Amino acid sequence: MDKIQEEIIEEFSVFDDWLDRYDYLIGLGEQLPAIAPEHRTEQYLINGCQSRVWIDARQDEAGLVHFTADSDAIITKGIISLLIRVLSGRPAREIVDTELYFIDAIGLSSNLSPTRANGLAAMVKQMRLYALAYASKNDANKQAE
Repeated sequence: MDKIQEEIIEEFSVFDDWLDRYDYLIGLGEQLPAIAPEHRTEQYLINGCQSRVWIDARQDEAGLVHFTADSDAIITKGIISLLIRVLSGRPAREIVDTELYFIDAIGLSSNLSPTRANGLAAMVKQMRLYALAYASKNDANKQAE
């Protein structure tokens, strides 16, 4: 995960101002694969976001957690695409335990409105809650063996 976070920091370092960074975020959001329509419901909606954000997580046979998401706001969609890039395809426990330092390193948290910053925190929290649920399930399965 650290390697991916470093890549993101490097990508954002080429931009001198936040308008360019917002444009880059919008582009990332446009590349985000669509979430399944059945996951674009109230059950998957994140509370605490100014815009509407849906996040789903699935664990594969190898124990890796994969996220899908969508938002009705273009910048938020870019932000969630960064989170998915860092967190998706990782073991549940690693998702729970990893510090997401790229958020501060690229200046994201300090350049968001307070409501968007709250939304970012809510998205991270929900992704970690999904991972925590899978990690707990994995631990229980190991104990049962």
